[in-house]
Amino acid sequence: MPPDDPDEMAADFTQLVDDLAYAKTFYPSGKVTNYINSQASKIYLDIYKNRKEESNRLITFWKYDLPLTIRKHHKVILFAFIFFLIFFAIGFFTASKDEDVVRGILGDRYIEDTRDNIANGNPFGVYEHGNVFLSWISLMIHNIRVSLLMFASGIFCGIPSLYLSTENAVMLGAFDHFFAAEGLGLDFWLVVFVHGTLEITAIILASAAGLILGKSFLFPGTIRRIDAFKAGAKDGVKIMFGLMPVFALAAFFEGFITRLYNNISILTTIIFALSVLFVIWYFIIYPIRLGRKLSVQLNEEDV
Repeated sequence: MPPDDPDEMAADFTQLVDDLAYAKTFYPSGKVTNYINSQASKIYLDIYKNRKEESNRLITFWKYDLPLTIRKHHKVILFAFIFFLIFFAIGFFTASKDEDVVRGILGDRYIEDTRDNIANGNPFGVYEHGNVFLSWISLMIHNIRVSLLMFASGIFCGIPSLYLSTENAVMLGAFDHFFAAEGLGLDFWLVVFVHGTLEITAIILASAAGLILGKSFLFPGTIRRIDAFKAGAKDGVKIMFGLMPVFALAAFFEGFITRLYNNISILTTIIFALSVLFVIWYFIIYPIRLGRKLSVQLNEEDV
């Protein structure tokens, strides 16, 4: 149970560090060692983020809370990514066998308009229409609404979250094949993923948050089901809160930047590359490094 006061927290932390040292000595690869390490890490983080110099809670959230939560659930996120990738491939290859699949997903009007754009040398002209500001706001609201639905529906054993992820993955796969069939496969990634890198990453993480919610209820482990569910919900909310700026930035890129692929292609390419690097660093490399650093600090506390 969470400690009621600082003295109890200190006592719990000391006990956990002692237990961790014992477990690492006699059960280095055991599940109990990982469990004790995670419990000690939580308390250490609480102590660390409450130091006086850490006055800005938002900085603490982005620098420590969210990355460590991401690290804690890396396996679930990896599953969500692989699941999305599988259905992306299904959508791509299904579309390659039957054009009606693409038409059913994208619509006849979109297909014909885009083919006209391709014939006119402007294959992604669809992104040049509409007011940039209104496009940004509407896209941001739509993506946030879908992501919140993916998360909240995770309470039903995570199945609706996977279903919504499937829809998005198949749609993206069919979308990709449509341009690849026209000889624009590389252009599709360089243009659409100017905003798509952040958008698709956030959708995958939203589905993972839904799975975390469902998993915490279905598989509570050694604690009470309601406590496990609360912990899962808390972690899911952290991830969703962290995704809000990502969705906002992705919508901004789609509304303001993607349409510039003809005029300032170097800018769109740079943003695409930076987005990929950001996703790899912040959601994969940095959480792993932070988790290892925290583990080392715990070991030093033990010494």
